[in-house]
Amino acid sequence: VIEVEVHQQLKALLRAQGGNTWPHHLTVARLVARALRLQRNTLIQVSSTAAYQGQYRLSYLASLLLWSGPAILVATPEVQQALCHIELPRLREWLRLSKPVYPATAWPGENFSGILLLSPQDWLSQHLSYPCPFPEGVPLIIDGAEELAHLTQRHLTQSIFPQDWDQLMWAYPSQANTIRDRRAALTRELFQHPLNPYGCVMVDHPERDILSDLIAQVQGDQDGLSLRPWQSLADAITKTGTMMWADLDRQQGCFKLSSAPVDIASHLQPLWQGRTTILLGGTLDLDAHAELFRLQLGLGDLTYVQFATDRQNEALSLYLPDGIPMPNTPEFATALMHQFHRLLTLRYSTDTFMVLVVDDLPLKTRIASLLAAEFGSRVKVERTDCTVGNILITGWEFWNRSQRYLPHPQLLAISTLPFPSLENPKVAGQVAYYKQQRQDWFRLYLLPEALRILQKAIAPLRGEPSLLALLDNRVLHRSYGQQVLSVLSPYARTSYLDESVLIPPQCSV
Repeated sequence: VIEVEVHQQLKALLRAQGGNTWPHHLTVARLVARALRLQRNTLIQVSSTAAYQGQYRLSYLASLLLWSGPAILVATPEVQQALCHIELPRLREWLRLSKPVYPATAWPGENFSGILLLSPQDWLSQHLSYPCPFPEGVPLIIDGAEELAHLTQRHLTQSIFPQDWDQLMWAYPSQANTIRDRRAALTRELFQHPLNPYGCVMVDHPERDILSDLIAQVQGDQDGLSLRPWQSLADAITKTGTMMWADLDRQQGCFKLSSAPVDIASHLQPLWQGRTTILLGGTLDLDAHAELFRLQLGLGDLTYVQFATDRQNEALSLYLPDGIPMPNTPEFATALMHQFHRLLTLRYSTDTFMVLVVDDLPLKTRIASLLAAEFGSRVKVERTDCTVGNILITGWEFWNRSQRYLPHPQLLAISTLPFPSLENPKVAGQVAYYKQQRQDWFRLYLLPEALRILQKAIAPLRGEPSLLALLDNRVLHRSYGQQVLSVLSPYARTSYLDESVLIPPQCSV
């Protein structure tokens, strides 16, 4: 049985070579091997630390190499590089196997029996096309499944660029004046929206009415739209569950229209049929059955296993004070700056790297200016050229995207929880969809997204002599605070600042 062989071979390798002390290698390897043998869809959630460090990848790769048939492995180019240059040479030398591992965008051939490596973008492009170019029944393994919903939505986004208006006039010259008039009317409506930090606005009823009228005029001229981007726009206007927004270039006076489905489950559900699917990730769901994650991706019945964070070796040092004003009050900015200054004064030295996460753009600018007046050029704002001794001020997106390329932080201070902002039209569009469906948009969208972002942000601190400072008092005074604390667990909490924050945690909660 493949589970027995994988267990024995991987156990012997880990004993002989050492160097990777993750305790769940053998369990994950057996789970993947069992899923391949029984053709059973499986969802495996490792801890955020294991996902950040990539500790679990040796396990599933061993099972894939010992599997007798072909398989498709979906992973980012960075993960593929780590697999091919670190894990794969170790396993091939130990197992003495020459099973091919082939990075490509198309199926290598009818007799291929190796592992096909695909990026998520290439996999989505191929699998969402019809007919699917890959043979039925070939097992599919997706590494980094927590990003799958966002990647799918991005892949399904359709856009109308400024030059597409010219192409529309060339294709329908008899409607050129109508097209110009509707574009001018749409420009006026869009640019009346107030400025926001995201550079885009939601396309709502006034703008949709203008677009609907334009499409009706053009379709009435030649019984249909032959240009693909405009066909997609026509479908988006009439289809429920689709959000639309416009990216504005206020200097040039032009805009880009985009549309994307909010509910992606209907697009992904057919992909799970006819093949064994194994999904692995680090920040999938807090629920014991991953119901929300499965619903979001259209996953049916499957085996779900969740691995907890190591309570002995990955406890956080957490500074969580009470009494700080709520983020939506005028007093919050002053209190936040006072807390930042105390933390930096206590923890700062020339051999430390500190990160302050402030997502509010005006507040970020203000804090950066005040700290630069005291600490000078050591203060960096969303820069990747940081070294020890620097203080990085950043938003959530930059930190989670760039943390692998930055020094390890001795302090990560968080101003507010990473709830997606309703000022962002893409967020507002998704919230509007949940409201139309009479669903709890906070529990189904905003809170899970915030917890996912938070787990990824704190992953570098696990098991390190670092301090996490969470300065959002809603954690202590809102009903969802317990879910936030469960994401942070295990931790050793202090509510005041003194020299004890310099000592690594001795106990876990």
